[in-house]
Amino acid sequence: MMVRNVVMLMLFVTVIAPIILYTDRLASIHTSSSSSSRDEFAQDVTAFPFNAQTGRLNLLPQELSTLKEPIGVVYSDNSTTSLPETKESEASTNHSHQVSARVLSTTTNEQDLSPKKDNPIVQVTQTLEQGNQLLADSGAKTATSEQNTNNASQNTLDQQSTQTSIKVDQRKSVKTLSEKNNHETTIPDGRVRHLKDQLIRAKVYLSLPATRNNPHFTREIRLRIKEVQRALVDASKDSDLPRNANDKLKAMEQTLAKGKQIQDDCAAMVKKLRAMLHSMGEQLRVHKKQTMFLTQLTAKTVPKGLHCLPLRLTTEYYSLNSSQRNFPNQERLEDPLLYHYALFSDNVLAAAVVVNSTVTHAKDPANHVFHIVTDRLNYAAMRMWFLVNPPGKATIQVQNIEEFTWLNSSYSPVLKQLGSASMIDYYFRTHRSNSDSNLKFRNPKYLSILNHLRFYLPEIFPKLNKVLFLDDDIVVQKDLTGLWSLDLKGNVNGAVETCGESFHRFDRYLNFSNPLISKNFDPHACGWAYGMNVFDLEQWKKQNITEVYHRWQKLNHYRQLWKLGTLPPGLITFWKRTYPLDRSWHVLGLGYNPSVNQKEIDRAAVIHYNGNMKPWLEIGIPKYRNYWAKYVDYDHMYMRECNINP
Repeated sequence: MMVRNVVMLMLFVTVIAPIILYTDRLASIHTSSSSSSRDEFAQDVTAFPFNAQTGRLNLLPQELSTLKEPIGVVYSDNSTTSLPETKESEASTNHSHQVSARVLSTTTNEQDLSPKKDNPIVQVTQTLEQGNQLLADSGAKTATSEQNTNNASQNTLDQQSTQTSIKVDQRKSVKTLSEKNNHETTIPDGRVRHLKDQLIRAKVYLSLPATRNNPHFTREIRLRIKEVQRALVDASKDSDLPRNANDKLKAMEQTLAKGKQIQDDCAAMVKKLRAMLHSMGEQLRVHKKQTMFLTQLTAKTVPKGLHCLPLRLTTEYYSLNSSQRNFPNQERLEDPLLYHYALFSDNVLAAAVVVNSTVTHAKDPANHVFHIVTDRLNYAAMRMWFLVNPPGKATIQVQNIEEFTWLNSSYSPVLKQLGSASMIDYYFRTHRSNSDSNLKFRNPKYLSILNHLRFYLPEIFPKLNKVLFLDDDIVVQKDLTGLWSLDLKGNVNGAVETCGESFHRFDRYLNFSNPLISKNFDPHACGWAYGMNVFDLEQWKKQNITEVYHRWQKLNHYRQLWKLGTLPPGLITFWKRTYPLDRSWHVLGLGYNPSVNQKEIDRAAVIHYNGNMKPWLEIGIPKYRNYWAKYVDYDHMYMRECNINP
């Protein structure tokens, strides 16, 4: 019994005690590790990259080959819209996969195993010590590496997301720009134009021999032509087309496709199209000429209301007694210290607007005197209007041109020319083919001596020093008294130049192929405008301007130097005798140009409706009419009786 106890004690001392001793040591080593190390160990063991160095975690021989985790490619939401396109993106993706991979098993090659056969307990303790040391060292490295790689991966993903969003935005912007360009390039009223083009093509097919030899196709295309013509009856834009216009367009397109298959002679098609093009060109030329003629006719025609007004006023004038027909303040008519205006017109309403607008903006209306000269037909009406509608404190004078006994054909060459048979034949000939191509110069207003009175101002106003000449198609917007204080520097005429446009130079109005013109004038000299002109009558008399005018009128007896009108002889008569005024004094073009600068109109002292589109005519430009109409009292008794409305 004693022996057995001794043997058991020896066995405990030699075998079991070392095991317990080393086991306690292992526990103490494991306990000494911090809780953070245990966590890092648990996390980092599964985070080793594939090419990392592995330690000896067991005593068994490790396999030569290592297990590799299949690469799982995970795309973000943004990346689904765009596949990797560059090598750089592929490299960053592979790096991301490498970092995020997990080691399934860690082994070492057989050559790393120790050849020694040490004590198993020693091997276990050494292995555990090496493992803990390796894990402690590699834990920090792996944590740092993992943080860096995670940051790099995040940056890569952010870059990919940013690039993807930029590409998406670029696609959206390109799409938006494409839609905008398509919208801008859309032809307005495209369906109407398409139907008209189809109609022309159908008529061409119908006239070709191949179509006439096919009765079935002929009936079909004639039916389509009638349908399209009915759709285009009153349609000038797409909104005017009927609802079934698209169906008719498609049906016609199908029929034209059949016609294209039937035709086998392209030369006949080309010949027919050329003939149609020539015919359309001739028709366009004729229509343009007719349009010009009708426009001129409309401009020369007096509206019914404006024809009624002078008749009504004339009747009232002759019902007055002689004492009621006189104007007040007649002693001011020849006072050179006052502001005198010359207005030559046969249009009662137009003259009234000129006077009203001038007086409205005058600082001291009592110092303004208006001299109106009209013809015998409108003399009574003109006087009656201003007797009933006096211009405030301003002075008014109405004269009859028939009272100027000094103005006769023996004194004025232009009167002699206007009464000649050739001149009358020029204006009233019935054969249009022989008439002047420019109908503007065939306006009968040039037959009126009222248009030429502007060249006889010193004879009409012998006691005045300065006169402001106004046309009857102007509207005054500011006070004009500053014009009388201007120094014309020895010139006779003060006018606004119009050479901002190339066609307002001398070669536009004068015939420079004639040596008399080419030797005396510059074709590129700047033209100027009638309508608002300051005339120094003292310099006029001193330089004998009326005689200059007469001399050139005699030279132009056969209209070889210029066409009819007053501006060409004015350019010649006042050559090098015209003082240029500031453009803000006189703005032109409201009678023909719908694009006059609005700022220029607003700051202008005088606006001029030169051209055919006068504000009292129906063809007047609507947006400019109110500047004129606001000086007309449409509620006046005579205006209502003649049905004159704004």
